[in-house]
Amino acid sequence: MFRRRFRFIAWLPLLLLFSVLTDVRGQGTAADYRRADELGQRFRGHVDRDECSPTWVTPTLFWYETNIGPGEREYVVVDAASGTRTRLSGIEELCKQLSAATKQQLSSPALKLDQLRLSADGQSLWFKFAGKNWRFDEAAGLSESPDRPDEFPDPRQPWNPERRRRGDRGRQSRAEQGDTARWEVTVRDHNLVLRDREADSERTITANGSEDNAYESRVYWSPDGEKFVAMQTTKGADRRVFLIESSPKDQLQPKLDSYDYLKPGDDIPLRRPRLFAAESGEEIPVDNSLFENPYRLDSVRWADDSSRFNFFYSRRGHQVSRIVAVDATSGEATAIIDEQSKTFIDYANKRFDHYLNESNEIIWMSERDGWNHLYLIDAQTGSVKHQITKGDWVVREVDWVDDENRQIWFRAGGLVPGEDPYYIHYCRVDFDGSNFVRMTDGNGTHEVSYSPDREFLINQYSRVDMPPVHSLRRTSDGSLVCELERGNASRLEAAGWIAPEPFVAKGRDGETDIHGVVFRPTNFDANKKYPVIEQIYAGPHGAFVPKKFRSLYGSQEYAELGFIVIEIDGMGTSYRSKAFHDVAWKNLADSGFPDRRLWMEALAKKYPYVDISRVGIKGHSAGGQSALGALLSHGDFYEAAVASCGCHDNRMDKIWWNELWMSWPIGPHYAEQSNVTNAHKLKGDLLLIVGEVDKNVDPASTMQVVDALIKADKDFELLVMPGRGHDTSGPYMTRRTRDFFVRSLMGVEPRNGQADSD
Repeated sequence: MFRRRFRFIAWLPLLLLFSVLTDVRGQGTAADYRRADELGQRFRGHVDRDECSPTWVTPTLFWYETNIGPGEREYVVVDAASGTRTRLSGIEELCKQLSAATKQQLSSPALKLDQLRLSADGQSLWFKFAGKNWRFDEAAGLSESPDRPDEFPDPRQPWNPERRRRGDRGRQSRAEQGDTARWEVTVRDHNLVLRDREADSERTITANGSEDNAYESRVYWSPDGEKFVAMQTTKGADRRVFLIESSPKDQLQPKLDSYDYLKPGDDIPLRRPRLFAAESGEEIPVDNSLFENPYRLDSVRWADDSSRFNFFYSRRGHQVSRIVAVDATSGEATAIIDEQSKTFIDYANKRFDHYLNESNEIIWMSERDGWNHLYLIDAQTGSVKHQITKGDWVVREVDWVDDENRQIWFRAGGLVPGEDPYYIHYCRVDFDGSNFVRMTDGNGTHEVSYSPDREFLINQYSRVDMPPVHSLRRTSDGSLVCELERGNASRLEAAGWIAPEPFVAKGRDGETDIHGVVFRPTNFDANKKYPVIEQIYAGPHGAFVPKKFRSLYGSQEYAELGFIVIEIDGMGTSYRSKAFHDVAWKNLADSGFPDRRLWMEALAKKYPYVDISRVGIKGHSAGGQSALGALLSHGDFYEAAVASCGCHDNRMDKIWWNELWMSWPIGPHYAEQSNVTNAHKLKGDLLLIVGEVDKNVDPASTMQVVDALIKADKDFELLVMPGRGHDTSGPYMTRRTRDFFVRSLMGVEPRNGQADSD
């Protein structure tokens, strides 16, 4: 009996191998490759009624065209005042008369009219067709119309709110160009020269300028013309990255290229504002203790009464941001707004400041209460007059500030309980936080366009598993006027499309929802076992799981080979709470992996066909850094990785992105989290890809990983793309990546992108 048990145990590995091969039979085959390549053509144009781009004729009348089937169009006229939606009148008669006039056999559903204009009463048309201009109404019929009559004005342009995402840049005026009516300032030998036009005289008013500490030629004049601010900038490090293009198209020999590229820890240019009186030419000393070691110092603006000037300041290390005010008489500096964080202040994507001159207020964006919100600040004292927006949700972007009506039009995420917190809604609120209006409605992520007078909006929302729905709504209260179009994916589904599935699981804290999406092949069979490929990008500057509808995402093409493909936004990415985001601080190597693993385990528990014993991962740029990091730190879970153009050591990459999240000064955590430092920990199969002339991420970052892997005697694959920059995409890289995962996770050996058998 013991002997028979021994024989069974000896055969167990072969039985398990046979079981795996049985599960993947029909996965990674040549037929799968062909289907993956054909998905674009197979799915393109298979969604009906998913288009609605309005052309406004009057403040309440617009028309649009939409696709209603293969090669078929429909023209729709909408009266926003009454909420009526009607098919364009007389289109069949127009088609009949146009067929006769052009001697073409035309069909009204397929009729395509170029540069269509609609009269204000909605009864007449002017358009281009077959190289001619035409006019049509049901009473007078069709006629050629060489010139466009006055009754067909150019379409009213929809209102697109001015984007103020990066804040108020300061008052732009003629004075900022370096002169006033009397005075002119120039730079000579790195110093300031002040010219008096009335006296036709000039004098050099500074002596401390030099090549390494020069004055800038642009100055900022006070409104009364009596004082000005000039910036003096101490030169930073002169770091250049050198690249060799091995195979240039215009010559045989390689080319050497170089470019400026500061890296974390490098000395940066240091700007300092200096205040001068024009009449005397004397400098008024300004204490710089509130703005030492600036990473950014900009947006200089004067008060209307010339009593002081303000500027935005962000200290290097990105833990202090201020609006600093300087008294124009004494030079005394005070912090009107003093934003500080123990981790980072995301000035790159969450900075917004808007000055209200008449009321002496500032609208300011901050995460000080744990969520990204807007505050109304007293510009004189710096005190918070009101927190304008509040709650466990975030302001994603400010579109427009209506100073006259004291309203803010903005986008929000996480606003509606029960919806995906990454879905965007459009909102409006008064400066004091009252009269909050959510102008969009529907369980999906939203995009809008407004009527020319902003009284109405066209609301489009969709999800990865639902085509767009368009509706007309009032901006006053967000109420529905009428539904316009509802996308129909029945033809797409008939072509074999399987909707991506949004999936939610708890993160590492057991409480926070982690959101992702699942892609399956069109020949999906729940009785099979599917290895998993994760598409990763974990950059803290955003969130990256797709939210809106597309008939084909790139991940679908990889799934078609016989994989389950997933995308996840783990902790450390943006657009959630400050605590969620802070996971990335000094911790980019984390990449949300603890959340990702739990998410995949929950997915496999729900769907037994998801085989998380065979998980691969691929990523580009920061995603490439994470993809390799998966094999170095989580090699017990991930088996294979494709890492393209990765910033594998944060000391090698661009200064702003890396210092923002990894902080400054450079500490030991940089080296501790480096893929180069940890290369000896490699487990699993690795394909490294790099463009030899990448000017976004220094290619040497990848080659240093290669060097470390060789020294550690690790096996890996390397693909260097001659002449390619940060974008290495294309048929060859796609084929190599596909082959790599088919070989590593399925045990099938592809040949030239085709697996051995069908």
